[in-house]
Amino acid sequence: MWMETIVCSAKKGKEKRLEKLLETRNKLKKRNSKCKDAWVCKSVDGSPTFLVQTIFESEDAWRSVSNFIKDKLDPKDGGIESCLVGPPLVGMFFYDVEK
Repeated sequence: MWMETIVCSAKKGKEKRLEKLLETRNKLKKRNSKCKDAWVCKSVDGSPTFLVQTIFESEDAWRSVSNFIKDKLDPKDGGIESCLVGPPLVGMFFYDVEK
């Protein structure tokens, strides 16, 4: 399995919008059979920082779902970039379900 981990922060005044955009993308990911699980978490310290994690069955699944999200939602809502204070920290990890 592949685990995508994203840490991002909202611009001042854009916290609610970013949270809504992330949740919408999360719901769409979870409806796809190639996505095994996904969640969005907000920082407990009150800062506008979010953790987004998604588990995909493979790299191809990640690419397919990510492109679907980008093609389906970004044209409608403008994407998340305008809400971000800077570039997100993104990491991809291999998750071995056999262990």
